[in-house]
Amino acid sequence: MALKSFPLPDVGEGLTEAEIVGWKVQPGENVTVNQVIVEIETAKASVELPCPWAGTIRELLVEPGQTVEVGTPIISIEMAGAAEPEPEPDASSGKIGEESNGRIATLVGYGPRTSSAKRRPRKDRHAATNGTESNGTAVATVAAPPEPRKPQVQEAVGHVPLAKPPVRKLAKGLGVDLRSLAGSGTGGVITREDVESAAAPAGSRTDAPAAVPAGDRERRVPIKGVRKATAQAMVESAFTAPHVTEFLTVDVTPMMELREQLKSDPALRGVKITPLAFAAKAMCLAARRTPDVNATWDEAAGEIVYKDYVHLGVAAATPRGLVVPKVRDADRMSLRELAEALEQLTTTARDGKTAPADMVGGTITITNVGVFGVDTGTPIINPGESAILAFGAIRDMPWVVDGQVVPRKVCQLALSFDHRVVDGQQGSQYLADVGALLANPSMAFTY
Repeated sequence: MALKSFPLPDVGEGLTEAEIVGWKVQPGENVTVNQVIVEIETAKASVELPCPWAGTIRELLVEPGQTVEVGTPIISIEMAGAAEPEPEPDASSGKIGEESNGRIATLVGYGPRTSSAKRRPRKDRHAATNGTESNGTAVATVAAPPEPRKPQVQEAVGHVPLAKPPVRKLAKGLGVDLRSLAGSGTGGVITREDVESAAAPAGSRTDAPAAVPAGDRERRVPIKGVRKATAQAMVESAFTAPHVTEFLTVDVTPMMELREQLKSDPALRGVKITPLAFAAKAMCLAARRTPDVNATWDEAAGEIVYKDYVHLGVAAATPRGLVVPKVRDADRMSLRELAEALEQLTTTARDGKTAPADMVGGTITITNVGVFGVDTGTPIINPGESAILAFGAIRDMPWVVDGQVVPRKVCQLALSFDHRVVDGQQGSQYLADVGALLANPSMAFTY
């Protein structure tokens, strides 16, 4: 039987790293081809990876919670039966994680050639057994099983100590370097007692374990995943595109009245028509008259790219952070279709199941700050786009109608746009058009 290690694949869109969220298998368990073995979290989505081979799990090489680079071996599998030569795979049929012509097979074909990688060489406890070359490139196949793990943890410089996440957190809080400890647990695993003993003052190591300092009222969370990607994108946008934000207060009473009427329409039974759906539809219609807000500034080519389609991004708050999945060809959808797409999109995003490919390629974005009871804001444009609309809370407010002050349904809109692409007149016209469509939905017949 041959032992093979499965390197972390590039799950698409040029991602270079991912966090191991949780294993679906354990050592000693038999697996089949395409059986889900691990859940990972990238900067864009949560993804379940299938196993490319059938065999028996020998070892989980990365602990849950760790972030590793693409190409790093994450699990070793003892192949079922004798090793047989496999046909040369192509980009459409290669097994995930396998190497062909210097490239690692991914969920969407093949990643970049490993020979051209510029990543910093990695040193870890798997280098000797998993065939890691001197330039940090992971080799997928190992000829022989690894030697049994020795109790001594500090075996090599840069090696990752064996410890569970709660123990790592305790060590961090107490200022204990895990690399300096020899684990007393099974297989050399560092235990809570090992950390507490190392943290105890000299002469009192046999006393009660040292407590976390009473004045420690801070907690540190690694910057990774969605939070890291969002931060990078916002900084890039804020310091690249000159932002202008304009505001408009709108009486949306007619829109809310139409919404109530549509609830009794048999053709819309079971469809949740939200105010956000009306706003999204208004954005798509208004873009026909002001296509500049749906264009892109291409710095490299020295061109402005005008797009005859609307891939509408919808900012969604999720447990993983802010994500912006896209509704493809939103401008071609009816109000019903758009409402259904928005509901499905936001549900999938909150569940962390949005595919990485659905997070890119947007042309304009809407963010619904009103769902949090917020009136307005100054949203930052997503990189690669030229405008974003903030849709505020709808409130009962006094409003002048035909010279009389009456209660009306009112909301505020805020449009941020890239002043390289969109002039003030164009941005103002677009915002006014969106507002007019929400204030009087019958205006849609004129677009």
